[in-house]
Amino acid sequence: MATIVLGICGSIAAYKAASVASRLVRMGHEVHCVCTPAALEFVTPLTLMTLSRNPVITTFEDETGNWVPVHIDLAQRADVLAIVPASANTMASMAHGACPNALTSLYLAYRGPVLIFPAMNGMMWEHPATQANAATLAARENHRIIGPAEDGMLACGTTGKGRLVEEELIVEEIVAALPR
Repeated sequence: MATIVLGICGSIAAYKAASVASRLVRMGHEVHCVCTPAALEFVTPLTLMTLSRNPVITTFEDETGNWVPVHIDLAQRADVLAIVPASANTMASMAHGACPNALTSLYLAYRGPVLIFPAMNGMMWEHPATQANAATLAARENHRIIGPAEDGMLACGTTGKGRLVEEELIVEEIVAALPR
């Protein structure tokens, strides 16, 4: 089956990445989770490792054990990179080529399909800077932005656009992006 990298960012929706990883593994895919430091405030590496059945990359210090850095090795082996959830901060780093962490460094080395599933407060999503970053990313070859959901209860207690799309749709989009 396919090799899928799940990039997980700092958002309350990060817990849903664990379910996505589990579903993909049950389908027979090899799943590798790469977390931003902020993601670890919401989900633990142990949870993700147990469900993905692979070590979780959280810092460059996790990259010992092989002469090829793990973020480069995964970028070369991955069939799809899915950012679930994508924070405004990570989208900005990706749009501008900044690589302050293992996930954004992997992104710069990766050349296949990139699926970006935003999740953030609606005001953050609607901000012109975030919209410009989303437009920059959407214009890149092999990049797709799916979401955020049009309406729903957000973690801050308001309703509106910003919520991560449903897990079923995330899995469907990832599988559809895999090479045939």
